[in-house]
Amino acid sequence: MLIEELMIKDVITLSPENSVKDALTVMRDRKIRHLPILSADGTVVGIVTDRNLKDVVPPSISVLKDSSPYETPLAEVMTRNPITGHPMDFVEEAAVIFYDNKIGCLPIISNNKLVGIITETDLLYKYIELTGAHQPGSQIEVKVPNTPGILFEVSKVFHEQKSNVLSVLVYPDKENDANKILVIRINSMNPLKVIQGLKDSGFDVLWPNVPGIHI
Repeated sequence: MLIEELMIKDVITLSPENSVKDALTVMRDRKIRHLPILSADGTVVGIVTDRNLKDVVPPSISVLKDSSPYETPLAEVMTRNPITGHPMDFVEEAAVIFYDNKIGCLPIISNNKLVGIITETDLLYKYIELTGAHQPGSQIEVKVPNTPGILFEVSKVFHEQKSNVLSVLVYPDKENDANKILVIRINSMNPLKVIQGLKDSGFDVLWPNVPGIHI
Protein backbone atom coordinates (compact mmCIF):
# COMPACT_ATOMS: atom_id res chain seq x y z
CA MET A 1 0.00 0.00 0.00
CA LEU A 2 1.23 3.48 -0.90
CA ILE A 3 1.14 6.48 1.42
CA GLU A 4 -1.11 8.36 -0.99
CA GLU A 5 -3.84 5.78 -0.30
CA LEU A 6 -3.67 6.40 3.44
CA MET A 7 -2.67 10.02 3.93
CA ILE A 8 -5.00 12.83 4.98
CA LYS A 9 -5.11 15.25 2.06
CA ASP A 10 -7.04 18.11 3.67
CA VAL A 11 -4.22 19.26 5.91
CA ILE A 12 -4.66 22.07 8.43
CA THR A 13 -1.56 24.29 8.55
CA LEU A 14 -0.29 27.49 10.17
CA SER A 15 2.61 29.83 9.52
CA PRO A 16 5.68 30.56 11.67
CA GLU A 17 4.13 33.95 12.48
CA ASN A 18 1.01 32.42 14.01
CA SER A 19 0.93 32.27 17.79
CA VAL A 20 0.76 29.48 20.32
CA LYS A 21 -2.80 30.60 21.02
CA ASP A 22 -3.66 30.13 17.33
CA ALA A 23 -2.28 26.60 17.39
CA LEU A 24 -4.11 25.69 20.59
CA THR A 25 -7.37 26.97 19.16
CA VAL A 26 -6.99 25.06 15.88
CA MET A 27 -6.00 21.83 17.62
CA ARG A 28 -8.95 22.08 19.99
CA ASP A 29 -11.50 22.95 17.32
CA ARG A 30 -10.28 20.43 14.74
CA LYS A 31 -9.38 17.71 17.28
CA ILE A 32 -5.87 17.23 15.93
CA ARG A 33 -2.45 16.97 17.58
CA HIS A 34 -0.07 17.89 14.74
CA LEU A 35 0.20 21.06 12.66
CA PRO A 36 2.60 21.46 9.73
CA ILE A 37 4.06 24.96 9.62
CA LEU A 38 4.40 26.46 6.14
CA SER A 39 6.43 29.42 4.94
CA ALA A 40 4.93 32.04 2.64
CA ASP A 41 5.87 30.02 -0.45
CA GLY A 42 4.21 26.86 0.89
CA THR A 43 7.37 25.08 2.01
CA VAL A 44 7.16 22.94 5.14
CA VAL A 45 9.53 24.56 7.63
CA GLY A 46 8.37 22.90 10.84
CA ILE A 47 5.89 20.86 12.83
CA VAL A 48 4.03 21.90 15.97
CA THR A 49 2.59 19.17 18.15
CA ASP A 50 0.61 19.19 21.35
CA ARG A 51 3.85 18.29 23.12
CA ASN A 52 5.54 21.42 21.79
CA LEU A 53 2.71 23.51 23.17
CA LYS A 54 2.73 21.79 26.56
CA ASP A 55 6.35 22.88 26.95
CA VAL A 56 5.27 26.51 26.54
CA VAL A 57 1.87 26.81 28.19
CA PRO A 58 1.47 26.01 31.93
CA PRO A 59 -0.82 23.06 32.69
CA SER A 60 -3.10 25.26 34.77
CA ILE A 61 -4.28 28.74 33.91
CA SER A 62 -4.08 29.59 37.59
CA VAL A 63 -0.27 29.67 37.43
CA LEU A 64 -0.23 31.92 34.39
CA LYS A 65 0.92 35.43 35.40
CA ASP A 66 0.45 36.97 31.95
CA SER A 67 -0.59 36.06 28.43
CA SER A 68 2.92 36.13 26.93
CA PRO A 69 3.24 32.34 26.43
CA TYR A 70 0.10 32.38 24.31
CA GLU A 71 1.53 35.14 22.13
CA THR A 72 4.76 33.25 21.42
CA PRO A 73 5.29 32.85 17.65
CA LEU A 74 5.24 29.25 16.45
CA ALA A 75 8.66 29.86 14.89
CA GLU A 76 10.05 29.72 18.44
CA VAL A 77 8.40 26.46 19.49
CA MET A 78 8.09 24.39 16.31
CA THR A 79 10.29 21.42 15.44
CA ARG A 80 12.33 22.59 12.48
CA ASN A 81 13.23 20.59 9.36
CA PRO A 82 10.83 17.72 10.10
CA ILE A 83 11.22 14.32 8.52
CA THR A 84 8.93 14.02 5.50
CA GLY A 85 7.63 11.35 3.15
CA HIS A 86 6.48 11.10 -0.46
CA PRO A 87 3.05 9.95 -1.70
CA MET A 88 4.64 7.04 -3.59
CA ASP A 89 6.49 5.69 -0.55
CA PHE A 90 5.21 2.43 0.86
CA VAL A 91 3.26 2.51 4.13
CA GLU A 92 5.65 -0.13 5.51
CA GLU A 93 8.56 2.26 4.91
CA ALA A 94 6.71 5.02 6.72
CA ALA A 95 6.08 2.72 9.68
CA VAL A 96 9.83 2.08 9.96
CA ILE A 97 10.46 5.84 9.92
CA PHE A 98 7.95 6.31 12.75
CA TYR A 99 9.56 3.49 14.72
CA ASP A 100 13.19 4.52 14.20
CA ASN A 101 12.68 8.23 14.82
CA LYS A 102 9.93 8.05 17.48
CA ILE A 103 7.79 10.65 15.72
CA GLY A 104 4.02 11.12 15.77
CA CYS A 105 3.38 12.38 12.25
CA LEU A 106 4.89 12.52 8.78
CA PRO A 107 4.18 15.42 6.40
CA ILE A 108 3.92 14.17 2.82
CA ILE A 109 5.71 16.26 0.21
CA SER A 110 5.51 16.23 -3.58
CA ASN A 111 7.31 18.76 -5.80
CA ASN A 112 8.34 20.60 -2.62
CA LYS A 113 4.70 21.16 -1.66
CA LEU A 114 2.68 19.69 1.19
CA VAL A 115 0.11 17.26 -0.23
CA GLY A 116 -0.86 15.27 2.85
CA ILE A 117 0.00 14.00 6.31
CA ILE A 118 -0.11 10.66 8.10
CA THR A 119 -0.01 10.09 11.85
CA GLU A 120 0.79 7.15 14.09
CA THR A 121 -2.96 6.82 14.68
CA ASP A 122 -3.55 6.45 10.94
CA LEU A 123 -1.00 3.63 10.85
CA LEU A 124 -2.59 1.93 13.85
CA TYR A 125 -6.06 2.03 12.31
CA LYS A 126 -4.70 0.65 9.02
CA TYR A 127 -2.92 -2.15 10.89
CA ILE A 128 -6.18 -3.08 12.63
CA GLU A 129 -8.00 -3.01 9.31
CA LEU A 130 -5.40 -5.10 7.47
CA THR A 131 -5.20 -7.73 10.22
CA GLY A 132 -8.97 -8.00 10.58
CA ALA A 133 -8.64 -7.50 14.34
CA HIS A 134 -11.82 -5.40 14.37
CA GLN A 135 -13.89 -8.22 12.85
CA PRO A 136 -15.42 -11.17 14.72
CA GLY A 137 -13.21 -14.21 14.41
CA SER A 138 -10.53 -16.38 15.96
CA GLN A 139 -6.75 -16.22 16.06
CA ILE A 140 -4.55 -19.27 15.53
CA GLU A 141 -0.78 -19.37 15.98
CA VAL A 142 1.17 -22.07 14.20
CA LYS A 143 4.90 -22.84 14.37
CA VAL A 144 6.22 -23.89 10.95
CA PRO A 145 9.64 -24.60 9.42
CA ASN A 146 11.17 -21.59 7.71
CA THR A 147 11.14 -23.22 4.28
CA PRO A 148 9.84 -22.18 0.85
CA GLY A 149 6.24 -23.21 0.18
CA ILE A 150 5.28 -23.77 3.79
CA LEU A 151 2.54 -21.13 3.72
CA PHE A 152 0.95 -22.93 0.77
CA GLU A 153 0.96 -26.19 2.73
CA VAL A 154 -0.73 -24.52 5.70
CA SER A 155 -3.30 -22.86 3.46
CA LYS A 156 -4.41 -26.29 2.20
CA VAL A 157 -5.83 -27.04 5.64
CA PHE A 158 -7.94 -23.88 5.64
CA HIS A 159 -9.15 -24.69 2.13
CA GLU A 160 -10.13 -28.22 3.17
CA GLN A 161 -12.00 -26.87 6.19
CA LYS A 162 -13.71 -24.20 4.04
CA SER A 163 -12.44 -21.56 6.46
CA ASN A 164 -12.11 -17.97 5.31
CA VAL A 165 -8.78 -16.40 6.30
CA LEU A 166 -8.95 -12.72 7.30
CA SER A 167 -5.21 -12.12 7.65
CA VAL A 168 -1.83 -13.80 8.01
CA LEU A 169 1.13 -12.33 9.90
CA VAL A 170 4.58 -13.93 9.99
CA TYR A 171 6.86 -13.53 13.01
CA PRO A 172 10.33 -14.92 13.73
CA ASP A 173 10.61 -17.70 16.27
CA LYS A 174 12.77 -16.18 19.01
CA GLU A 175 13.81 -19.64 20.20
CA ASN A 176 14.80 -21.11 16.82
CA ASP A 177 15.75 -19.27 13.63
CA ALA A 178 14.83 -22.36 11.62
CA ASN A 179 11.14 -21.74 12.38
CA LYS A 180 8.54 -19.06 11.78
CA ILE A 181 5.33 -18.27 13.68
CA LEU A 182 2.21 -17.78 11.58
CA VAL A 183 -0.55 -15.75 13.21
CA ILE A 184 -3.74 -16.45 11.27
CA ARG A 185 -7.14 -14.84 11.82
CA ILE A 186 -10.22 -16.62 10.49
CA ASN A 187 -13.84 -15.52 10.35
CA SER A 188 -15.07 -18.30 12.61
CA MET A 189 -15.68 -18.03 16.34
CA ASN A 190 -15.13 -21.77 16.68
CA PRO A 191 -11.80 -22.83 15.14
CA LEU A 192 -11.74 -26.36 16.61
CA LYS A 193 -12.03 -28.16 13.27
CA VAL A 194 -9.32 -26.02 11.73
CA ILE A 195 -7.03 -26.59 14.69
CA GLN A 196 -7.59 -30.34 14.49
CA GLY A 197 -6.93 -30.25 10.75
CA LEU A 198 -3.65 -28.42 11.33
CA LYS A 199 -2.58 -30.95 13.95
CA ASP A 200 -3.58 -33.87 11.74
CA SER A 201 -1.36 -32.40 9.02
CA GLY A 202 1.58 -32.35 11.42
CA PHE A 203 1.64 -28.64 12.24
CA ASP A 204 2.51 -27.37 15.71
CA VAL A 205 -0.42 -25.25 16.92
CA LEU A 206 0.80 -22.89 19.63
CA TRP A 207 -2.48 -21.09 20.26
CA PRO A 208 -5.08 -22.02 21.23
CA ASN A 209 -3.62 -25.23 22.58
CA VAL A 210 -4.32 -25.31 26.33
CA PRO A 211 -5.28 -28.71 27.80
CA GLY A 212 -8.68 -28.70 29.47
CA ILE A 213 -9.78 -25.44 27.81
CA HIS A 214 -12.67 -25.69 25.36
CA ILE A 215 -13.01 -22.98 22.76
